[in-house]
Amino acid sequence: MKIICIGRNYAEHAAELNNALPKQPLIFMKPSTALLKDGKAFYYPDFSQDIHYELELVIKICRTGKSVAPKFAHKYYEEVGLGIDLTARDLQSKCKEKGHPWEIAKAFDHSAIVGRFLPKAEAQEAEGHYCFELKQDGQSVQQGDSRKMITDIDNLIAYVSKFFSLQKGDLIFTGTPAGVGPIAQGQEYKGFLKGQELLSCEIR
Repeated sequence: MKIICIGRNYAEHAAELNNALPKQPLIFMKPSTALLKDGKAFYYPDFSQDIHYELELVIKICRTGKSVAPKFAHKYYEEVGLGIDLTARDLQSKCKEKGHPWEIAKAFDHSAIVGRFLPKAEAQEAEGHYCFELKQDGQSVQQGDSRKMITDIDNLIAYVSKFFSLQKGDLIFTGTPAGVGPIAQGQEYKGFLKGQELLSCEIR
C-alpha cells in the first residue's frame, strides 16, 4: 500500500505559503508507517515545534493500473474519504533552504491521519464535486471544494500512474485548500465530507 500525496493543488494554499504554482502535479510519498486511522490519537513528537494540519480529499484506489488514460480514471476508485497531511513546517523550511528532500517533514510516523471512506456517489454533491471541512475544537478552520483543484481527480490518477503502478488499496491525498495552521496538544480535529463526520483525531 502506497500513500501518494499531491502538493500545491489549490492556488489559494500555494499563495498562503508563498509558493509558486507547479506546472505539473507535485508528487511526494509517505510510507505505510505514516498511516494513523481508526480515530487514534496523534502524539506530538519531540523533533518539531511547528506541525501543521492540512485537510485533504483522499481517493482509495480499487484496481491495479499503469498509464491510465484520464477518460478511464474514474474506474480506478469507488470510495473517497478525508485525510490530514501533517507537516513539520519548521523541518520543511530547513530542508527547503538547503535544497534537501523533505521526507522528514512530511513522511514521519502517523503523519497521514485517515478517516472512514464513503462510496463516491454518496459523497458527491449534486453537481458531482466534493465539499469538505475541518473543525478544530468545534470551530471551522478549513473548507475545501474539489472544483478548485488545479488538477482534478481523474487527471491526477492519470498523471500519477505514468510513474507508479497503482495497486488496490493505494491512497492518493489530492492536496489541501487554504487555511492550514499549527496543531497543539489537547486539540481535537474532526473532518466532514458532504456534512458527514468521517475523521476524528485528538492531539496529545
